[in-house]
Parts: sequence; structure tokens; C-alpha cells
Amino acid sequence: MRVLIVVAALLLVVPSVSSADNWPNWRGPGQDGVAADGDYPVEWSNTKNVLWKFKLPGVGASTPVVWGDRLFLTSGDEGKGPKEGQNAALCFNREGKLLWKTLLNQERPGKNRAASGSNSSAVTDGKFVFVYFKSGDFACLDNEGKIVWQKNLQEIYGEDTLWWDLGTSPVLTSKHVVVACMQSGPSYLAAFDRATGKVVWKHDRDLGAPSEAAQSYSTPVVTTHAGRELLVVLGADYVTTHDAASGKEIWRAEIWRAGGVNNPKRNYFRSIAGPAILDGVVVAPYARGATVHGIRLGGEGDVSRSHVSWIKNGVGADVPTPVVKDGKAYFCHDRGEVMCLEVRT
Repeated sequence: MRVLIVVAALLLVVPSVSSADNWPNWRGPGQDGVAADGDYPVEWSNTKNVLWKFKLPGVGASTPVVWGDRLFLTSGDEGKGPKEGQNAALCFNREGKLLWKTLLNQERPGKNRAASGSNSSAVTDGKFVFVYFKSGDFACLDNEGKIVWQKNLQEIYGEDTLWWDLGTSPVLTSKHVVVACMQSGPSYLAAFDRATGKVVWKHDRDLGAPSEAAQSYSTPVVTTHAGRELLVVLGADYVTTHDAASGKEIWRAEIWRAGGVNNPKRNYFRSIAGPAILDGVVVAPYARGATVHGIRLGGEGDVSRSHVSWIKNGVGADVPTPVVKDGKAYFCHDRGEVMCLEVRT
């Protein structure tokens, strides 16, 4: 099965290219799902407001990322013969022309019919493009598709034990590229030198969550608080914050109890929706969309009692990550309902 990449007019609203047009990672330049102001289309069909389409060489579920006049995407590549079933990184220009395709080892297909071995979105700093796949393959490419370095994290740190398909995307701090692995068994955050792939630090993140609750498909958020660059991570019953330079855990907040201490589904509180941050507050959906926590940045150690500002039950989302803007958090529930909360209260 192959799928189409469909590019709507919203990707090409401004004819000239500037840094403000870059969408360098899954959630955009602010890691909050918010695009710059513009005259965007609000509806489209198979033909309406569609500039171009391209049939992918295989199955992929990642989000395109944009830098300048280039779009980067991952997918499988069905291929033929010895090249059949490969991981692929692709680059297009804004007119839909395929500029290059790079193959990166054997694909591991998705278990879910709606997923793939290429769910994680690429991330770019304009010089390098970093891609990550369900198979564990993690690579750095230059803008022409040449492999700068490549490694398999599962071969190095242990096999994937997720019940479903890898979804977390790599993120960039000011110096490094970081990958989170939250699963049953050994879990960790690891930072790599962008140019060489050398491991800069690795921090184990084993928090004792039961069964499937230990597993997370969410992506960390990079932020700065009190002059310190941080990584905020949601999964395995906690939100944790880590020093971006060393990986050291600074604080943690427990988020599972609001879903019901005796809830028989508690063992299955795996995380798909990730955190969002606005005005010094981490907005953290959990418990399969049943709860949302508002956690103030700051503190050290266990801040579950001191920094959890509010908890809302019956509001949230299991899969879609919230969008935050102008003091508000927006949730699209899996049933199609849209909700809005004041971030501070």
C-alpha cells in the first residue's frame, strides 16, 4: 500500500521564503502547534486548495518539516528485490518536485493499520536533517540527502517493547539532538552531537509505572526557564523535567492519580498526547484523555504537591496534543469535540 503526500496552500502562503516560514519539527517553531499569522485556507477537498500531490514510495505517517524552500519527510519504500521494504527519507521543493530520496536499512512495518514504520517526524536545523524510525534506525543527513552518520538505537540500548508503533520524534536543544525512549523495560533520554552522532549524555528514565502505562509515544518539549534550557517529558505516570546540557532530572510531577487510584484501566494509561507549555505552565493530558494537569515550571525533586496548579477531569485528549496560544490551551478530543481552558487556572 502506498499513500499520498498532499500539500495544501497553507504551506506556501508567502511566496518569498524567510526564517518565519520554517516549520522545523513536528509541532512547529514554537513546539506548540501554532503557525505564524497568515491568510490560511480553512477548508479543502481532494482538489480544493491543494497545490500538488505526490505518491509516496511506501507507507508513512510522519509530518513534513519545512526549512526554506525544502520539505523533508520520512516513509517506507516498497522498492523491489534487495531494496524492498526500506526506511526512506525524502526531500521535496515547494513545487512538489522530489529532490532526493535516501534509503536507511530495513523497514519495520506498523502493527496498527493506520500506522507505519515511519511515524516519527524529522527535525532540521537548516544544516542537518535528523530522522528516526520504528526499526531503531536514527540518522543525520545533509541537505543533499548524504548520510552524515547513522546508528540503530535498539541495537545499542535494547529492543523496542512498545505494544504499538513508535511515535516519538527527535528534538533539538541549543546544542544536541535528543531522542526519548519510554517503554516497558529500559527507558531513557539520550543526547547526541549533531555533527558526529557521538553520545553526549544518556539518562535512564525508569519510573515504575505498571504494564502499558510505562509506555509513551509522546515527544519531549524544549523550553527555557530561569535562564536554564530544559527538556519536559510526559509518560510513565509522570511529567519530568531535565537539564538539556546534562540530562539530569530536575523535577517530577505525578499525574496518574487523578485518573482514579482504583481505576481498573490504570495499567493502560499509556501516553500518546504530549505536553504543551505556555506562560510557565506545563499542560499535561493523561489517563487516555480523562485528565489534564497544569504544572508550574520550577522547583526541584517531587513537585507533585507544590507545583501542580490545577487538575481537570473529563477534559483532555488521548491522541491529539493540545495547542497553546494567548493564555489558552485548546484540546481536540478523540470524539471530535474541541475544548478550551485557561492555562493559568
